[in-house]
Order: sequence, then structure tokens, then C-alpha cells
Amino acid sequence: MKNRWLLAGAALAAGLNTPTWAQVVPSGTDPAASDPARNDQAAPAPAADGSVPGEIVVTAQKRSERLQDVPVAVSVISGDQIGAQGGVNLESAQYLVPTLNFRKSGTAINQSLFLRGVGTSTFSVAGEPSISTVVDGVVYSRAGEAFSDLIDIDRIEVLRGPQGTLFGKNTSAGVINIVTKRPGDVLGGFVEGAFYTGNGNEYRTRAALDIPLSDTIKSRFTGFYGNYAGNIRNIAYNNRRVNGYEHYGFRGMVVAEATPDLTFTLIGDYRRSNDDCCAEVIGTTPTSGLTASVLPDRNGNKSRTVNQDLITHTDEKSWGVSLQADATLGTQTVTYIGSYREYDNTEIRDGDWLPRAYVGANQLHDFGPQVSNTFTQEIRVASPSNQFFSYVVGAYYSRAFTERTFRRDDVVCTATPTPTVLTPCSTAGTTVTRPTGTAVFGSTFKNLAFFGQGVFNLTDRFRAIGGVRYTADQLDVFHSRVTTLAGPGINPSFGPFAGKTTNTNWSGKAGLQFDVVRESTAYATYSRGYKGPAFNVFYNLGATGTNVIDPETADSYEVGLKNTLFGGKLVVNLAAYYAKYHNFQANNPDVVAGVLVTRFTNAGDISTRGGELDLIVRPVRDLNISGGLAYTDAHVDQFRVPTNGVTTGVVPAGTQLGYAPRWKGSLGADYRIRTGGAVDFTLGAQSSYQSSQISQFDASAAIRAATTIKAYGLLDLSAGIVDAKDAFRIVLQVKNVLDTSFASSIVSGGPGGAYRYIIPREADRYAGITAKLNF
Repeated sequence: MKNRWLLAGAALAAGLNTPTWAQVVPSGTDPAASDPARNDQAAPAPAADGSVPGEIVVTAQKRSERLQDVPVAVSVISGDQIGAQGGVNLESAQYLVPTLNFRKSGTAINQSLFLRGVGTSTFSVAGEPSISTVVDGVVYSRAGEAFSDLIDIDRIEVLRGPQGTLFGKNTSAGVINIVTKRPGDVLGGFVEGAFYTGNGNEYRTRAALDIPLSDTIKSRFTGFYGNYAGNIRNIAYNNRRVNGYEHYGFRGMVVAEATPDLTFTLIGDYRRSNDDCCAEVIGTTPTSGLTASVLPDRNGNKSRTVNQDLITHTDEKSWGVSLQADATLGTQTVTYIGSYREYDNTEIRDGDWLPRAYVGANQLHDFGPQVSNTFTQEIRVASPSNQFFSYVVGAYYSRAFTERTFRRDDVVCTATPTPTVLTPCSTAGTTVTRPTGTAVFGSTFKNLAFFGQGVFNLTDRFRAIGGVRYTADQLDVFHSRVTTLAGPGINPSFGPFAGKTTNTNWSGKAGLQFDVVRESTAYATYSRGYKGPAFNVFYNLGATGTNVIDPETADSYEVGLKNTLFGGKLVVNLAAYYAKYHNFQANNPDVVAGVLVTRFTNAGDISTRGGELDLIVRPVRDLNISGGLAYTDAHVDQFRVPTNGVTTGVVPAGTQLGYAPRWKGSLGADYRIRTGGAVDFTLGAQSSYQSSQISQFDASAAIRAATTIKAYGLLDLSAGIVDAKDAFRIVLQVKNVLDTSFASSIVSGGPGGAYRYIIPREADRYAGITAKLNF
């Protein structure tokens, strides 16, 4: 333990990384007044020369405001910071935002985000995430789509706690608000290439081009390609690397100023992904059965080898279009956003983790294509901010449809007498059966909401905040399973089943904000969060699991102090919070037909409380420091006892929630050495640390202990050469300098009672070079 804290301290003390710059405006300017209509999109950030952290501008409240004026706990990550870290998606952001955690799963569609220890993990197609991801004002209704590549990002705003009085989609735990870069005024762009090696080779290319079509019409087009071999080797495929990816896609944006008071923004994107991820390594020795001899490298989080006859992988295709119109009508700003998105995902999974079927150790393979589409409409009206009562009111509608066809195939064999050594099913004298079943199931979410939030500017220093939201939800589901032969993980035929539920809800927000002195603002808020009803619709659904899962609600209290010191060069933001969740929607582990699954249900009541620190410093022109620290205590208050009175599956009160480390911190900075010549030099580093966290949220204390991810710290270093006029940049980077090995997921249910580990790429040291040319 002492060494861990010394490591974390050394990393925090030595940290050097790209700053959390977002849009910056000149000191003394009212950002809302300067750009009232463009309250969802960021204008291109001006040069960092002379800018200070105190002038960072965000759109967390649907209007351009300084970060320091927003009475909400918000962490801001710039697109440059994600790029400097070498990250490609939201998984990378967890190392920069202490309150954000990421649950990695065998396939992308089952991954989850957590904020302040709260999130939703479910295999059900009829459950919504607790954390909403919004890209350029468009809500991504499917959690899996939110983990696509972060391309051409201006900034990411991480809002903690319930958000519903300003965002179209209600959330009970928070919002990830992603804003992409806007077209430039002149013809230009960039080309970037990167190569990483050390735990599998990776190649990345990205390019963007700004094309002004006229004085009032501007466009920007971005394309990307990435290929990574993977960090795990599969013996069954001649030591082929797996857990890699191939991604490519493009994005286009056209901004047209039809009149000085009317602007249209049209955005389209397309993406393809082919990921052979994520093979789960068997990190412990089986406690029963004979499979140990074919399970290689059983070495906990240091395991890097599998022996599986089916490569687990995910194929994805997604595309979407959105149209935003911003109109100034008198003193009011009207914003309309309409969108349509499709997201298709095909999951292929080895669910036995073995090279073949054996007597007493069956084969289990899954094939599950899924199609989905989402249609949204949103309209908002915003008043000027510099009046006694300022407000944003709006209406939102969404329809999200999903259908999945899921087939499970087993190979089961027996022999008489029962063998005392591991015996393949292909051995003469064995009796082989091939259970199989196919289920078709899906859901349609319909959501209609009216929302608004207002601010009473009682004095120059004192403000009162109030917001309200009315939500109407309708959820329709269907399920039908045809089983040719039941077997392990395959229940008998079921259905057809159709279910429907509706619900309405009032939620809201109230608060006070007071400027203690010119440089410090204090606030206190109460928010009522809400997440709609659900069903547990999954492959093995049966008659006893067709009940409606009640809506989840949250009562959240937060106080904060935002400090801007030394002329804006130092920002220190503090927040403390307490939130109580009722009818918490959670996965409880269960065994269905002899196979471990998770059952989505109303588990009971939980609560989370803690404190947060966000730090941004720019002491001199070329030195930027940013970081954060979070303490989180998220635990069970009281889980429900089943109607049969059996308590063996009930998680005890006081149990820490999954993916909720008590302590988590990050600190980084970058420094540019100006030579006065043709090129300058840059130095940078990023450090992060987190305490232990539970991976499998389970009623068994023994399983929770076995699936606890130990505390770890990471340190990345970089050095670069940059043109004095920023025409080009070449950066060398070393990730995980100290070669700290860790797992991103540990779960039970492996062969013979063994535990399954997912090892992320960041768990090994690797290095790379990135070259970028601006033109």
C-alpha cells in the first residue's frame, strides 16, 4: 500500500499534459451576449496566447457561459487533451475525469459508464442508461454507440448528477456532452498519422478539411482510419493477436447563415467497426472439472493468452444526420434540432472460453445481430441572460427502436464410464448432442418531455434557480424463442410475448447561487432525477421475468464553490454531494440453465456521497496544469427481499457499488519551450490513480472479494517538436511508463468456477509517434 501511494504521489508531482481548454473569450466579455444563438455549438477557439483558465466557456446549460459561472459540477476535457493522451473513445476519458468510470465488457454493446459511482449495466434491450451521451445536441439512445471513435472533438463536458431541466433526454446520474469542431472561415485543415507499438502494432490516420462555400456557408469534412492488432494472443489460432480493432468513417458539417438572425447546421456521419474484442482471459485455476490443462497463462491480471476456438468480436455500423436551426426572434433565441440515427451491432461470442467441447465441459457459442434506429425532435427558446429573469424552455420527443436476433449453439457430450482425464467430444464412444435455440426480441421507447429552467437575478451577486420537467414514457417490448433442443444456457421455447408500460413523471431543480467575492461563486442545488420504466428482455426470458421494472428516481443535493484566482490563471472548483436513488435498476447475477447471467431488476435503494476537486492552472504562457481529485462513497442502503423470502441473493446494506472506487485522481500538464527559432519543443505527462473497486456487484462477499480490481496508478510521458507557427507537430509518447498491469473487468462464471478477466491495452507499457500537419 505504501508503494502505491508513493507511486501516485510521484506521478501527481511529476505530471506534465495538454490543458483542459474549451472555447475561450476575452476577459470582460459576456459569452451569452456575444453568441446567444449558437448555444449548442462552440465557435473555433482562438489562439491560446493570453487566454486563461478562468475564461473557459461551456454550454452545459444550453447557452454559452463561463465554466466558473455555471452552478453545476462540470469537468471539461478538450479534444486536444484526448488526442495528446492517445485516446480514441470515451474509455480514455476515465483517466482524465476522476468521477467518471468505465465498465468494459466482452462486446461493445454491453459496456457502461458510471458517474459518482452510479451507472446502469444490463444485457436487456429494454433498459436505458443512467448517463446520457449527447453529441452536438443529439442524444445517443444506445449506450454502445456512445463508445465510438471521438473524431474532431472540440471539447467534452462531463456533468455530474441528475440532468433533465435543460437536456432533451432525462438522466438520473449525469450527461456526457460532446461538442465537435466547427468549420473555419478559410480553406485549410490537417492531416495526422500515428503509429504505436509495444503490445501489438497500431496505425491511425485522420484528416479534416475546412471548405468555405461562400461568405455565409462554411463546411468541414473529417475522415479517419485505425487498425490495432490486439494485446492478447489466442493459442487456438496459432497465437494470433486478438482484442484489436479496425475502425473507419467520416463526418461532415455545413453551417449556413441564411440571414444575420437565422443559421442552419447540417451534420452527417458514418462509421464502421470490426473489433475482435474482447476475449476474456481465464485468470485463475478452475476449482472443479478437468479443464485446467487447456487453460493457459492463469496469472490474474498478468494473463495475456487465451485458448478459444471462436474469436469473440463485434461488427458495427452506424450513421446519422441532424439539422439544427438557430433563429433570433426579437430578444429570444429559438433552437430546433432534429435527428435520425441507425446503429447496427453484430455480436459473436465464445461463451465457454475453451478450444473445443469436452466431456463435462460443453461448448457455448453466441451469434446476435441487432438493428436499431432513433428519431428525435427538440425545440428550445432561450431568453437573454442579462435580465432579471432569464430562462430556457423546451420540448423533446424521441422514438428508439431495437430488434435483436440471438442464436446460441451448444455442443454437449457424455461418456460411460465418466472419464478421469479431459476427453474431447470428438473421441470415439462419446454421445454428442447439439442444443440450439434462437430468440427474436426487441423494444420501442417513446419519450415526450417539456422542460424549462429559469434564473432570478435577485441582485448583482445573488441568484435563485428553478427548473421543472414533465416526462411521458411509453415502452413496448416483444420476445419469442424457438428452442430445437434445450441445453446449457438454453431454456425451452418461450412466447411469443408482448408487453407495454407507460409512465409520467414530474422532476425538477432548485438552487441558490451567490458571488462571495468577485473571484468566488458558491452554489447549492437540489435536483430530482428520473429514469423511465424498463423490462428485462434478453435471450433466456421466461414467464417469471416478464414483469415491468419500475422507474428509477434520485434526490440529489449538491453544494459547490468555484474560485478564479490570480487574474484567471488559477481555477479551483470544489463540490460536495449526496444523492439517494430509489428503485435502483441494476443487474443481479443469476444462473439460468446452468450458465451465469445477470438479471435486470429493481434492486432497491442506494446512495452516493462524496467530494470533488477540479484544478486548472496556467501560471505562465506556455505551462498548463490540470487535474482533479474525487472521493466517492456509493453503497447499498437497502435491497429488496424476494417475495419467497430467500435472502441469499440480496446484496447486504453498506456494500460498495460496482465501479465506484473510493479515491480517484488525475494530474497532468504540458510545457512548450520556445526557442525563438524555426521549431519549439514540448514536454508533457499525464498521471492518474484510483483505489480498488468492485467489478462484479454480487451478494456473495467471497465473489466480491475475488472480483475486486486492485488499486493502480498510471503515468504517461511525451516529448515533441512543433513548428513555431504551429504548421506541424511531431510527438513521441510512452504510455504506462511504469508498466502497471491491471484488469478492467473481473467476473465469475469461467470454466470450472474460474474467474474471467478483461485486460485493457493500457495495462501494458507501449510507445508511439504522432505527426500532424496543419495547412
